[in-house]
Amino acid sequence: MSFVRAYAPATIANLGVGFDILGMAIRGAGDVVDVALRPDPGVNLLSVSGDDGRLPRETERNTATVAAAAVLRLAGADMGLDVHLLKGLPLNSGLGSSAASAVAAAIATNACLGEPLQREELLPACLEAEAIVSGWHADNIAPSLLGGIRLIAGTEADQIHELPAPDQLHLALVTPEVDVPTRLAREVLPTHVTLAQMVAQTSAAARLVAALYTGDLATLAQAMEADGVVEPARSSLMPKLPEARLATRGAGGLGLFISGAGPTLCAVCESEALARDVEAALGAVYQEAGIPCQARATQVDPAGARLL
Repeated sequence: MSFVRAYAPATIANLGVGFDILGMAIRGAGDVVDVALRPDPGVNLLSVSGDDGRLPRETERNTATVAAAAVLRLAGADMGLDVHLLKGLPLNSGLGSSAASAVAAAIATNACLGEPLQREELLPACLEAEAIVSGWHADNIAPSLLGGIRLIAGTEADQIHELPAPDQLHLALVTPEVDVPTRLAREVLPTHVTLAQMVAQTSAAARLVAALYTGDLATLAQAMEADGVVEPARSSLMPKLPEARLATRGAGGLGLFISGAGPTLCAVCESEALARDVEAALGAVYQEAGIPCQARATQVDPAGARLL
């Protein structure tokens, strides 16, 4: 195929207590990459839209083109590519923006080549691209590429495990217009935790996984809110976090946690109607504070990246 368009969804990493080991794809917003083959070698980034001019245009610094070049190399292809990136996700928002660009580019490039690589075989290319922005970890890459909720026990395909996504799980998101670069969000993390903290954190992560298997959303939300390591360190970077949590409860939500590095916050709800109520309540928190934001209701995206 000479031209392909692919989409990769936003993701929510960590799910509260699962720092760098849990992530889920969500329906709705995502990034789109157009790829066209050309006979001479090399990858050209011809355009980027939707980023207000903030993303690098150099091929070796943009996650879309780094992923595309890596797929060419993995496939042993000697042709070149022209790439157009359409950003549907805000930068530094905690929604896996850099990962979505990489995944969409990898899917599109592989399709242009006639899909010589299985989807799981695209993982190294996507990880290589993500590494230039936020390190070599797959908590955003894996769910965006593969869909659903994923337990990430490593960076190899056989170390990434699909977890069940309860049908009744609905989510309400709010993204205040506050930049929280992943680098900054990682710099504030503690370098040591106590034994008691480790026990509490691993217990909560285990309860979260068990709740997904049983469909117990109340326990799921409690586990997601039980982060005693990362959230306390990052809470100062999240404006109105206590107020947002109170608003979530008041509107019928079961719990609220930081999505990835933030500042997006994610609420767990038992129905679409409740998710809509919580969406409105979260939006009101930031509107009253004079902070622009985007709020929406969504669910888990089981499919992940796909061709358009």
